[in-house]
Amino acid sequence: MDARPSQRVGVDVLVVGGGATGVAAATTAARAGLKTLVVERYGFCGGGAVAGLSGTVCGLYEAEETPREPKKIVFGFVDDFIKAMEQRGGLSAPMLYGKTWTRVHEPLAWRDSADALLMDAGVRISYHSLAIGVHRNGDRIDGATIWTKGGLLDVRAGLTIDASGDADVVAMAGLQTYCGADGVVQNPTMIFRLQGVDTQRFKAAYGADTILPPEVSEMIASAAESGYALPRTKIWLFETTRPGELLCNCTRVRGADGRELNCINADDFTEAEIQGRKQAREYARFFKDKLAGCEASWLNDTAVQVGVRQTRQARGTALLRNEDVVRGSKFTDGVARSPWPIELHAGAKPRVSWLLNDYYEIPYGCFVPERGEGLLFGGRCLSAEHEAVASARVTAQCFSYGHALGVAATVALRERVEPRAIPGAAVRDLLNRQGARLDG
Repeated sequence: MDARPSQRVGVDVLVVGGGATGVAAATTAARAGLKTLVVERYGFCGGGAVAGLSGTVCGLYEAEETPREPKKIVFGFVDDFIKAMEQRGGLSAPMLYGKTWTRVHEPLAWRDSADALLMDAGVRISYHSLAIGVHRNGDRIDGATIWTKGGLLDVRAGLTIDASGDADVVAMAGLQTYCGADGVVQNPTMIFRLQGVDTQRFKAAYGADTILPPEVSEMIASAAESGYALPRTKIWLFETTRPGELLCNCTRVRGADGRELNCINADDFTEAEIQGRKQAREYARFFKDKLAGCEASWLNDTAVQVGVRQTRQARGTALLRNEDVVRGSKFTDGVARSPWPIELHAGAKPRVSWLLNDYYEIPYGCFVPERGEGLLFGGRCLSAEHEAVASARVTAQCFSYGHALGVAATVALRERVEPRAIPGAAVRDLLNRQGARLDG
């Protein structure tokens, strides 16, 4: 029972989740004149990029064997976001990342940019709000019940977009979901910021590549003999837009019983947070003791929450297959493209499988539920095989997914058709008209 008063809210589009996908979807729908509400459990947008401190806009650039200069191949809404970030001084120049490039963002600038884009488009924002149930009429989703501090919002929507990252709305509606490979998902990670670093000395010692060289991996591997507990040897350290700071992606968070933790399980999520903070302390101690330029460094902060790579995914009318990523498959109904490698984070040394001088496309059906009307979903919960999602879940692509979902929602509501009745090729055409450049 909840004795607090409830409020009835009617909108055209309800977006659950304010990460890259949610921000892009809500802004795109509102720009088209649709009455749009985005609900977000934190007091800011950003999802895994900000709360999880993933810290980089990955997936923008083509990979090649010997990278010489960045070749950007992802366009559309992400360009609006890049412009907003650059205006706030919150986005680095492209940095070398193995065989490709990435850009590091400043989390406060991300929050401010999202606020500005949503408000300028006329989106209603409800922070500190959580979807706790759906309104289902047969196979149709008509909105959701939203928990807030002041009471429940009874939101009725013409179309609902699940951008929760964990397919929360899809699962609450009882529609088909699945987790990883036979229930085994990629492990979470606790990303942290290291301050007080002499970044010039650091780069002079270890190079410009944000994936640190084998000599550092060897140092980490032998550190156990000196009393350090460092479960992952291949690490990624990024210079940020703040002076003297490194963004550190290096932890390997597993359960005490050796399991890969699944963060839709409350006990697993809690264990990941506690273990993640312990590991962050240990890696920061090792960096201070052993790495050039880090002698005066300190652990500035960890992410607000552990970074989640994979949990529950929704079953769509299409499935992005592992071989699609490896082969660079293209589709007539492709609504997003990705050049990003498959990253599998099992073991002490993550495996990265590169797609060189090419990209693959993600079909529209990967965001349309296999069953259920009035609903679209996107983000890392897209319909994809286990290894494929290890490539398709990164930030630039999530912006593209949201752009496509916003366009599809606009078509569905204006033409009074269900999302599954919309040809993906038509969504692709409209995206191209809005600068996505999927055909060029």
